[in-house]
Formats: sequence, structure tokens, C-alpha cells
Amino acid sequence: MSLKTTLIDPSALAALAPDEVLIVDCRFDLADPERGRRDYLDGHLPGALYASLDRDLSDLSRQAEGLGRHPLPPESAFSALLSRWGWRAGMQVVSYDAAGGALAAARLWWMLRLAGVQGGAVLDGGYAAWLAAGLPVEAGKPAARKPSELSLRYAPAQVLIEPAALRARADRLLLDARAAPRYRGEIEPIDPVGGHVPGALNRPFSDNLGGDGRFKPAARLRDEFLALLGPVEPSGVVHMCGSGVTACHNLLAMEHAGLHGSRIYAPSWSGWISDPARPVAKG
Repeated sequence: MSLKTTLIDPSALAALAPDEVLIVDCRFDLADPERGRRDYLDGHLPGALYASLDRDLSDLSRQAEGLGRHPLPPESAFSALLSRWGWRAGMQVVSYDAAGGALAAARLWWMLRLAGVQGGAVLDGGYAAWLAAGLPVEAGKPAARKPSELSLRYAPAQVLIEPAALRARADRLLLDARAAPRYRGEIEPIDPVGGHVPGALNRPFSDNLGGDGRFKPAARLRDEFLALLGPVEPSGVVHMCGSGVTACHNLLAMEHAGLHGSRIYAPSWSGWISDPARPVAKG
């Protein structure tokens, strides 16, 4: 089986045998953190497990360390999670949510890459596309999977934690994935300070999707990102957002478009403003 590494179509996922794929439901609502699990229990892709952004894909106990609202969990915790899920080398992993991959399917996809896991992909169009294709769903909890034993390590070159790394340089470009009004500082419904890191450009993650909620064609995404990048190489791009979640959507879009090597500033805006001495730009 050829592993998918960016996106997978619902029909392609449906064709995989259950023992070939680990499917993870990542539906999440920032305003109601338990809604995703409730929706999962009401109906999900057959065999899918559930991952909570707050409990499984973040370590909220580290918020006070200036790492943003959704700090990365330790390598040991993520290894234990994948072990409980029964992931093994060579197995396709597919994540999905109800927001076109932005909350938090792309986050899991990025964490898998960070841990050196090959074969992570996001279901293009998410749960809505699966339903629109007339494919089956099931309710309740699936049968337990046979656990594995893993000890994975994050690749430090794939993530930027230190704010000093965001200083303006001719060969580096910071892309902010938040909606334009939040980037401009006109509204801020979540964080205590509005605005953006000086020098950052805005690429709302929603610009990666078409009207059907699926990713735009790779060629179109490539043209759009190259127009933003200018002379900066893809490897010089650093993505951010409010807490390091929707930023992963832009990284996924670039990888799907063949623009490889960009990275994530994991603390993102919520981590940046944890130090009031750091500058804030608006407009």
C-alpha cells in the first residue's frame, strides 16, 4: 500500500482494509470543548478513535510556561497515545474533523510528522465529505485495538519554540493563519491582546479551501502561496495562528502544493503575547 502523506479522498479511505489504517476523529469546538466527543459518539467513521485537542493533542498544564493556549504534549505522552491506538510502522493514519482539517485534524497530521511517523494524511473535506459521499458511519465506541509499544521523538528542526527565532530576516517569512480581523487586531475573542507579530503576513487558513469545504487544487494553492512568498524559499516560511492549531492547515496546504520544508511557531500568538515586552502590530 502506498501511504498518503497530505490528503486522502473519502473513496480512497473507504477502500482501505481496517487493519491497514488508523482513523482518528478530531472534531473539536473551542467554545464547547466536549462537543467533539459528543458528536463522535453520535456518529463517526467506522472504526475511528477520538482525539481531543485539549486532552490528547495538547498539554494544557504547560500554558503558564509561555507556550501558548495549546502547548505540545511531551514526546512520552504522544508516544503513549499512539501506543494505545495501536499504531505501528507502515500503517496509514487518517485524521478528520468538521472544519476542513483546521480543528484539529491538521494538528494531529503535523504532530505525526514531527514525531517521524510516515503516512499521516487528512481526510479531504472532513466528516461532511464522508457523509456527502454516502459512506457508512457508526455510533458509540469502536472495539479496542491491540496496543503497541512506541517511544518517539520530535524532530527539533521541524518546530520553532523560541520567540527570538521570529526576528525579521530577508530569508524568512512569518504567515499568520487567523482570520483577517483578528490578525489586524480589530477583534480578539479568545486572547487578551489583539494584533499580530510585526512583519507577519496574513494567510487565513480558510483561503486553502474551496466552497465545498475541500482543499483547492494543488496547482492553485502553489500559485497563491508563491505570490505571498516572493523571494523567500518554502523552507524559510514559519506558520503561526492563535495557539498553533490552524497554522498546521497552512503547512499542510503548502506540502500538498509541493512547497516543502516550512515550519510551525508552536506557541503562536497566545505564546507571543505571554511576554508584554514583545511588540504588537495592528492594521
